[in-house]
Amino acid sequence: MYRINKKRPMARKSKAYNEVTSLHDSFEKNRSLFKGIFQKDDAIIYRNLDIKNAAGVKICIIFAKDMVDSLELNKNVIEPLLEQDKAIDKDNMLEYIENTVTYANIEISSDVDKIVGSVLYGDTLILAGDSSKALLADTKGFKIRSISEPLSENVVRGPRDAFTESILINISLIRRRITNPDLKFRFRSLGKRTKTKICVCYLESLANPKILKELNKRLEDIDIDSILESGYVEEFIRDSPLSPFSTIGHTERPDKVAGNILEGRIGLIVDGTPFVLTLPFIFMEYFQSGEDYYYNFFYASINRLLRWFAFFLSTSVPAIYVALTTFHQEMVPTPLLLSIYASREGVPFPTIVEAILMLAAFEILREGGARLPAPIGTTISFVGAIVLGEAAVVAKIVSAPIVIIVALTGLSNFLIPKMIGVLNIIRIIFLGLAAFLGLYGYIFGIIGLFIHLMSMRSFGIPYMANIGSLDFQDVKDTVIRSPWWVMNYRPKLIGKMNMIRERGEKNKKS
Repeated sequence: MYRINKKRPMARKSKAYNEVTSLHDSFEKNRSLFKGIFQKDDAIIYRNLDIKNAAGVKICIIFAKDMVDSLELNKNVIEPLLEQDKAIDKDNMLEYIENTVTYANIEISSDVDKIVGSVLYGDTLILAGDSSKALLADTKGFKIRSISEPLSENVVRGPRDAFTESILINISLIRRRITNPDLKFRFRSLGKRTKTKICVCYLESLANPKILKELNKRLEDIDIDSILESGYVEEFIRDSPLSPFSTIGHTERPDKVAGNILEGRIGLIVDGTPFVLTLPFIFMEYFQSGEDYYYNFFYASINRLLRWFAFFLSTSVPAIYVALTTFHQEMVPTPLLLSIYASREGVPFPTIVEAILMLAAFEILREGGARLPAPIGTTISFVGAIVLGEAAVVAKIVSAPIVIIVALTGLSNFLIPKMIGVLNIIRIIFLGLAAFLGLYGYIFGIIGLFIHLMSMRSFGIPYMANIGSLDFQDVKDTVIRSPWWVMNYRPKLIGKMNMIRERGEKNKKS
């Protein structure tokens, strides 16, 4: 059940950039080693120190300029070492420095690869005497973006903080919401050259060990030069890589990740991006929003039904319109049919060409508006759509009904923003089938879509889990959102390690 998808592409293995794996027992050799590794890099600073009562012991600190907090480095590392006046045991210099430096996070290491990565990420390396080990002090002080509102997942009610590009801040945003020692964070690095830090976060008592093991195995199989965004990792570890549907979720909202973790899912944080991955991801999650759980369940359920209706409108309305006006005119009421054909008088293109032209124009406007600054992009999108549609109808390039159809389709896209790419692909497939086979082609497209969705899995979990289930517990948080006092159980397949939601001593006794 929990096997690696054979269709998932695997990267080729490459050699390590540095053949030296551990430090020497010579101060000069160690300093020369790092000067060789960081040669021609003017951003790496070397500072030699002379300590009182330690004559003959050489000390060198190495750090990356602008990656460390210089004031804190001077205050907590350099000044304590230079101002000490106690007798020093030269054979225990590392232990002495470790006790003297006032940073909370400091460790001893001899792994060259780990040391290089730490220095480039803002830590300070301290070499002392002829020792085969060195000290790493956490002196990070590079500039990061402050916490702000999410740009891609705006809400009316709910938390307004969003993930940033800093993995440490992102971890803190999750830990603030789940203050439980059962919450675990496991770090690793990916990318032969970038050494990008990633973090797997989960609740040990809820996460399925088989899914966690499979995730770690897929992460170990990744072998690539660089990881610059979570999308890199997603492509390597996802199931069904050729499907337009995503089998791994992504979000920039900490409350959404916390909610998923509390259901037994696993979060994957990648340093350098505000988008955190969540898995397993099933089809139903496209239609769920974090805001659904903050509003009354009646209103939340209505919103979900609207999203399902928008899915139908966005994928099917152009195909049904083309099929009815081209092959099945007898199914259209006569007054409406006469109105459609009157509006098409003088239009030189068949209906399918009209639909394709207007859909393409709408997508061009949407994409152009998304790439421009927000105020300008919104204006261009709306004004451009109005002007272009009106001009196309007046010039008899397209008919008025097709403009209405495309506008309805485009507006429906915005109700499910994470599905825009998928909706475009499905819409074109349905449109092509309807243009050649009419409603029969459209029905064949629906059957093919269901077969495809039913065959997919996300880390062993059926992609269409809970859809069509006859168990009342399975459908409480699907098409509708039941009230919290009814949802006593976590999702059956995802949270099966601990199905019952703990809700106080009263419920435990009952």
